[in-house]
Amino acid sequence: MSAAAPLASMSLPLPELYARVRHHVPAIEWPFFAGDIAAILELKRKHNAVILAHNYQTPEIFHTVADIVGDSLALAREAAATDADVIVVAGVHFMAETAKLLNPAKTVLIPDADAGCSLAESITAEDVRRLRERHPGVPVVTYVNTSAAVKAESDICCTSGNAKAVIESLGVDRIIMLPDEFLAQNTAAQLSGIDIITWAGHCEVHERFTAQDIRDVRTSYPDVVVLAHPEASPEVVAEADFAGSTAGMVDYVATKRPGRVALVTECSMSDNVASLYPEVEFVRPCNLCPHMKRITLPKIRQALELRRFEVTIDPALAERARSAVERMLAVR
Repeated sequence: MSAAAPLASMSLPLPELYARVRHHVPAIEWPFFAGDIAAILELKRKHNAVILAHNYQTPEIFHTVADIVGDSLALAREAAATDADVIVVAGVHFMAETAKLLNPAKTVLIPDADAGCSLAESITAEDVRRLRERHPGVPVVTYVNTSAAVKAESDICCTSGNAKAVIESLGVDRIIMLPDEFLAQNTAAQLSGIDIITWAGHCEVHERFTAQDIRDVRTSYPDVVVLAHPEASPEVVAEADFAGSTAGMVDYVATKRPGRVALVTECSMSDNVASLYPEVEFVRPCNLCPHMKRITLPKIRQALELRRFEVTIDPALAERARSAVERMLAVR
């Protein structure tokens, strides 16, 4: 029986949840997920817990157990507003740190302590201090895809969705923007009269895309609409029809409803958006994030059962890092 078979003809556990992922999870595999999902739902009720899931999480996490979903900015905003006692971050470590910064009195768990980020690991707090020495008085704008220690050395944070607004809010003609070189270059192209000092950090998912990849997709699908993330190189962004954050990509598909679209980003992003808009055909020139894929349903269940991998941050460091994040959240 195919995953697209009518639900009425199936005898499946949690059929209402299966309906959300039926295009991505074969019916024969669903029972292997359903046990963990049912346990997670009960554990959330028991512990007054919420699960934050990034757009790059797999559909069985994103569409069945997550309470709050979105990109880094959306998760940061929602984390600051939650009244849950326990926050489980289905994402990578810097996201869990951000949730902890904004909820210092709450328990924040990450299901896999080794779920890191190549971009976050490309820069250290010492690197930021050296840059400040080299460029005295120049404000430091730091992408949220960084450690709390790096945020603590920064003036303000940003995301790919609000980088332009954050920089403009400073009212200066020169800034240091860390650590994603491509995001800094793509943001600079949208600004006038502002000099941006960059750092040579890259996301291992987005840096692998090339302009030729986009041209090859267009050769195979001449009518395709290409959406790129600004962590891709300026050459890739120039080949795309639209460039924006993951939330921006979702909004584009929701409002424009292109007949065929290619999301130049992490693979699960396309799967999750396709579940919401089945009438849109998704072409997938995607790359997997090995760090995001460390998060699984069994690990989320174990995190809740065992209170495993709690995120802690030194209070003095946290206060400084929190200020940089809160300054970002104040920018509209």
